[in-house]
Amino acid sequence: MAYWLIKSEPEECGLTHFIAASDQGIPWDGVRNYQARNFIRAMQPGDRVLLYHSSCQRVGIAGELRVISEPYPDPLQFDPDSRYFDAKATRVVPRWTAIDLVLASALSRLVPLVELKRMKAFKSSPLVKKGNRLSVMPLTREQWLAVEKIA
Repeated sequence: MAYWLIKSEPEECGLTHFIAASDQGIPWDGVRNYQARNFIRAMQPGDRVLLYHSSCQRVGIAGELRVISEPYPDPLQFDPDSRYFDAKATRVVPRWTAIDLVLASALSRLVPLVELKRMKAFKSSPLVKKGNRLSVMPLTREQWLAVEKIA
């Protein structure tokens, strides 16, 4: 089992969306960064994921998700009406990958970025570095446990 963090704007795909989806899960698609895509390709069913709300008034970790599917070709890359369409992607050689996620639990409180920056476990994490734009990143077990302890 691996640990991950994904970032999303709460209005686009936040905690409330996962709560509404119940145990059906939500596709994590539309990622168009090669490094983030490679992280998605490494995800496996059962992996644990922290949901981080970004680009909003209350930035921070809001919930815990679980991966419920194997990585698969992101269908949006083939849809010419999608903002995530990629004319260079083919069904034989897809460029982008998606994963399905389900809510494991909402945290009892949002863990804000300012707290994460003060945590020893996150000192070297790209999450707390200025300018980090990755929407998917791996976490260490130490980082996961540090968040679990304070949440």
